[in-house]
Amino acid sequence: MHPMLNVAVRAAREAGKIINRASLDIDLLRVAQKAANDFVTEVDRAAEQAIIDVLLKAYPQHGILGEETGSAFGDASSEYQWIIDPLDGTTNFIHGMPVYAVSIALAHRGVVQQAVVYDPTRDELFTATRGAGAFLNSRRIRVSNRVRLEDSLIGTGFPFRKNDDIDTYLEMFKLVAQRCVGLRRPGAAAIDLAYVAAGRYDGFFETGLKPWDIAAGSLLITEAGGLVGNFAGDGDFLFTGEVLAATPRVYGQIVSLLQRFSKVSPAESESGRRAEPDSSMTAAQVELMTAAADKKSGTLAVPESKRVKAAPRRIKASDVAQPRQTEKSLPPSVYKPKRPKE
Repeated sequence: MHPMLNVAVRAAREAGKIINRASLDIDLLRVAQKAANDFVTEVDRAAEQAIIDVLLKAYPQHGILGEETGSAFGDASSEYQWIIDPLDGTTNFIHGMPVYAVSIALAHRGVVQQAVVYDPTRDELFTATRGAGAFLNSRRIRVSNRVRLEDSLIGTGFPFRKNDDIDTYLEMFKLVAQRCVGLRRPGAAAIDLAYVAAGRYDGFFETGLKPWDIAAGSLLITEAGGLVGNFAGDGDFLFTGEVLAATPRVYGQIVSLLQRFSKVSPAESESGRRAEPDSSMTAAQVELMTAAADKKSGTLAVPESKRVKAAPRRIKASDVAQPRQTEKSLPPSVYKPKRPKE
């Protein structure tokens, strides 16, 4: 296993321990609302901090882009950027539905090189290193051998934000549903993508996604022999908000249905069209999301203003959006991670 992947696995398992312990006392969780239908718990934050602790202990000069903290830790000018989602599927988690995962990816010069998706409820560890294949609990995985959409099981995700175009999505849903054997919506994009890589799904599509939702899963799929891109069928997807993944033969059939709904024209794709930021994102996340530099084939760019040396520091309250909270206490058994020294 690549040394950097080994560190990512260790970080994912630490986060998984926190999540599993907290899942025993769901009713005691403190839940905050970042935006309509978009939630965060103290478990998300504790798990993300645990991941950051492990990553920066091993690689203090790397940068980190996380769902809850933005790029508040590490060196944002580094060629190495970790993209992390400590708990993909928070809504499932707070309702006691065991479909959620830890997602960690490492991009070097904007290209994802290492990927981990960890499902702590089933102890399923999906890993990939660029050029070395994809694995589930150390066993090689491949996408399915389906060649016809009519025989395929497809995963998807429903729009949930206030400004999402639900009518357009329903039209896409209808087109695909009428041509495949079935559609599934578990509610965690990282797991959906991992399932395509493992051959459990034959394809997946969703809109309104962020880089931390799809960075790790996208590498799993390509290393497992699948294709991933935007609805227009090209490889610029990480910052566009839309993703389509499938077996090679099924991929083209879904593109033929969805390409007219793509928000990315070929010209825009070449120049790197980005997903629109939303009110739940931190200023650091918005800057990274809207950076215009060198985003080819779903790559991660570092904005010019971030290309300065910055020592690792602890996140401040001003770095994180402060949503409304319901005053419930976190279970005492939940791990309290160590924080970097000032």
